[in-house]
Amino acid sequence: MGDQTRWSLKVSRETDISLRTWLAEPGGRKGDLSKFAQQAVTAELLRKTMREVPDRNAHVPNEVPEAEIEQACAEARAEVLGDLKWWSD
Repeated sequence: MGDQTRWSLKVSRETDISLRTWLAEPGGRKGDLSKFAQQAVTAELLRKTMREVPDRNAHVPNEVPEAEIEQACAEARAEVLGDLKWWSD
């Protein structure tokens, strides 16, 4: 995880017991609670960002991102495949 920051969190006793019971099932090990929290926060931030993107980009015509995606794909193909042109036939 690289640099780490310590958090102090408060959750209900029911949530604590449920999560720790689930984490303790076969294969559970030390650090699983931190990994779970990291993954949960990352997933929630991604969900929130995905919900915000359409509103944030409402003023952009559909053709613009489609053209940018196509250009990025073409550049990636050229970089990875070099002079091979079989994908553009």
